[in-house]
Amino acid sequence: MGSTSDLEVMSAAFGVLESFGVEYEKKVISAHRAPYLLAEYASTARERGLAAIIAGAGGAAHLAGVTAAYTTIPVIGVPINGKAFGGMDALLATVQMPSGIPVATVAVNGAKNAALLAVSILSVTDKDLEQKLAAFRAEQTQKIENTQI
Repeated sequence: MGSTSDLEVMSAAFGVLESFGVEYEKKVISAHRAPYLLAEYASTARERGLAAIIAGAGGAAHLAGVTAAYTTIPVIGVPINGKAFGGMDALLATVQMPSGIPVATVAVNGAKNAALLAVSILSVTDKDLEQKLAAFRAEQTQKIENTQI
């Protein structure tokens, strides 16, 4: 997260990761106020065993892009609705990365989907996680099929 003010939105990602049994790191690192700390964190992510990074930030929202510049593991950006522009500023800052430095971007405040995307990425090489994800999707389908109007 770029700031502790992002915690409320990003907690949805923590819940999803915990429900799937995925270990994760939770950090506040500002791309603007602590750029050297972010560079160190992202450039050593693979060495620490990370397979994806979810980066949530509002406003200028450079966190995901700067993170992606320092690592080759997948970076998933969560644009967070700030006080201005309904989150469009964060969305555009996150999604408009230059060619060669991609950031997978979810909807504004879409931390839950960011975590599900991370789980999906991890499930490529983790059969247990693949089965949990399939069960989660089947449960979603069942809820729709059982919906009475």
